[in-house]
Amino acid sequence: MSGFFKSSIGRKYAMALSAFFLMIFLLQHFAINILSVFSANAFNEASHFMGTFWLIQYIFQPVLIFGVIYHFVMGFILEAKNRGARVKKYAKNNGGANSSWMSRNMIYSGLAILAFLVLHFIDFWIPEINTKYIEGDMSGLLPDGGYRYYEELTHKFVSPLRVGAYIVAFVFLSLHLMHGFSSAFQSAGVGSMRRNKLQTFGKAYAILLPLGFIIIALYHHFNH
Repeated sequence: MSGFFKSSIGRKYAMALSAFFLMIFLLQHFAINILSVFSANAFNEASHFMGTFWLIQYIFQPVLIFGVIYHFVMGFILEAKNRGARVKKYAKNNGGANSSWMSRNMIYSGLAILAFLVLHFIDFWIPEINTKYIEGDMSGLLPDGGYRYYEELTHKFVSPLRVGAYIVAFVFLSLHLMHGFSSAFQSAGVGSMRRNKLQTFGKAYAILLPLGFIIIALYHHFNH
């Protein structure tokens, strides 16, 4: 089994599994964040649960961080190998005629998403870790007794520059998912007929989910 995951096919299969895992996480992350548009209390309650439940904090969160790191590192490794393998092929054929723009530029959309993740960690994750584990405040409460999560979220979207950065990042995420969804199923061994049936769902996911995050950022920017 270890030999399989060291092979080219095995690495692509593991890359697909990490992609599925991250796509499921994105849905969960969106489900919680969209609550902030409809109910501050619901968002606060959900955020407090996610931020304090031991299974999520000490099991799922480390797995998620490992999954993110693995996906990006392995993605860059596979892209470097693929680019090297395509050099001779492109010398004989027009590469643009044999693949989509998105598939040829996954490395750039990936770098844009990685830059966004750094910003996102600086905005939310690092302050959260500092508050809970360095300052020792696990209550999530403000001086007036209310939870702090909604206020912290809305404060981040006051700046038009930050909102603009979020919008650009989610556009790149959409482009990345457009190709990544189909590629992940192909790497996982799903047949072409089934992949074709999944294309509609994949395109809807790639467009609607990033659009949803953009709507959240714009909503809080214009209603702060």
